[in-house]
Amino acid sequence: MIKRVLVVIFLFAVAYQIWILIHIWWWIDHHPHSSAFMNERLEVIHEDKPEAELKYKWVDYDKISTHLKRAVIASEDAKFTMHEGFDWEGIEKAYEKNLKKGKIVAGGSTISQQLAKNLFLSSKRTPWRKGQEVIITMMLEKMMTKRRIFEIYLNVIEWGNGVFGAEAAARHYFKTSARGLDKQQSAKLAAMIPNPRFYDKHRMTRYLNKRTRTIQARMRFAEVP
Repeated sequence: MIKRVLVVIFLFAVAYQIWILIHIWWWIDHHPHSSAFMNERLEVIHEDKPEAELKYKWVDYDKISTHLKRAVIASEDAKFTMHEGFDWEGIEKAYEKNLKKGKIVAGGSTISQQLAKNLFLSSKRTPWRKGQEVIITMMLEKMMTKRRIFEIYLNVIEWGNGVFGAEAAARHYFKTSARGLDKQQSAKLAAMIPNPRFYDKHRMTRYLNKRTRTIQARMRFAEVP
């Protein structure tokens, strides 16, 4: 009986990996219409506003400001074009920082890892979640170019309460398009990524302004795919 249960669990796990693999293969040249995290957030929003819709509009890579691309890489993953999905030095530094503070204050996740979570995983922390994130990240890196990973990332990440993707964020905060974002606007959007719903409500905090200036100073060193 136990052996049969284990076989069923194994087959289910394999089928799930194949399901993910097929989605990634499809998204190599087709755009995602949503993500697991977008669907999760919409369910939460519907609890208060059943008729609400997410602010989301896909925009192609070449129609996104280079300033925003540089700002996001400078903020989230400076080694994005060089690593194969994992920044081991960044993970080690984050671990040491969290150990020193006695709580989680840094993540060390790369853009590829963040995309893996956003596309397929829920925000709930489960024992298998981190392992699944690693597997999905490896699939993304093996099957997609860095440019495609970054293009999808910029289009699906959360940038406010119900706001997803660069185009919706540019219009929500600055009444412009993703292509029209200047350096300061781009740096500010990048600074919001770690806590977008909070900064949607608190757009002029001292930390956010300081972080924006720091990112803007680093942007010229960022290498974009």
